[in-house]
Amino acid sequence: MDNQLPVNIMKKAAKGLSYISHPLRLRILEFLDVNGSSSVSAITKGINGEQVFVSQSLRKLREAGLVKTERRGIFIYYTIEEEYPASIFFCIRKLFGYMANDFRYLEDGYKAMLPKDYTNMVANQIKLFSNYDKMRILEYLTLNGESNVSEIIRGTDCDQLKTSQYLKRLRDDGFVTCRRDGRFIYYDITKGVHKTAIECIRRRYDNLADKNDF
Repeated sequence: MDNQLPVNIMKKAAKGLSYISHPLRLRILEFLDVNGSSSVSAITKGINGEQVFVSQSLRKLREAGLVKTERRGIFIYYTIEEEYPASIFFCIRKLFGYMANDFRYLEDGYKAMLPKDYTNMVANQIKLFSNYDKMRILEYLTLNGESNVSEIIRGTDCDQLKTSQYLKRLRDDGFVTCRRDGRFIYYDITKGVHKTAIECIRRRYDNLADKNDF
């Protein structure tokens, strides 16, 4: 698995993505990324949600280590704990900027809430690929470009049956394309949230002085 992320890092990345692959949780994290430390009522109002569901989602995010809390008087404030979700938002804002021709989102440091339907779409797409083996395949294709099944199996250390099953699912979901050349079928990754997430995860890992901070 030359140049691929260590197994423990990719497993942590897949687990983190699985927690945020829920429209409400992703919207909450996006609000915190844009606005910083916020109370439940501020979050609820900011995303136009229902407080009981926002509170439930915040509890799950806290249990997953994605947000932390601080009590100020009678109020509890929430902040993003892991840099990881924040880096994902940096990437999906850029992607939205390209898709929508909204150049504000292409500026480094620009933060604003994305349209709700776009955030929902991102969450639902993340749910489809936030699996260790799928992400390993997507990472391999990101690094190596178009490859046949045998090359992917060797590169990801995943067994043939699993690899074939996951490639079919990734193709059905529009994350990879395939073409036949003689007796070989070649796969390639498409552009979108899935590729952006893989590139973002790798960029964050590469930029860390201490890789244990991931």
